[in-house]
Amino acid sequence: MGVSYMVRGSTAAECQAELDRLCLLLGATPTTGPSDALGRGWVARAVPTPQAPAGSEGLASR
Repeated sequence: MGVSYMVRGSTAAECQAELDRLCLLLGATPTTGPSDALGRGWVARAVPTPQAPAGSEGLASR
């Protein structure tokens, strides 16, 4: 299992704003938008965005 981030807010707008900020600051990708399905405020999730290998690392040799 990998890393995931969760944000909680009192409103959908607050939750979305914090999700956007988290993704901007950490380079994450949203996986779910704000949802109140759990009944305790609004929740959204994100995961780290995979990064390309540095330099020629991971590239097939020619």
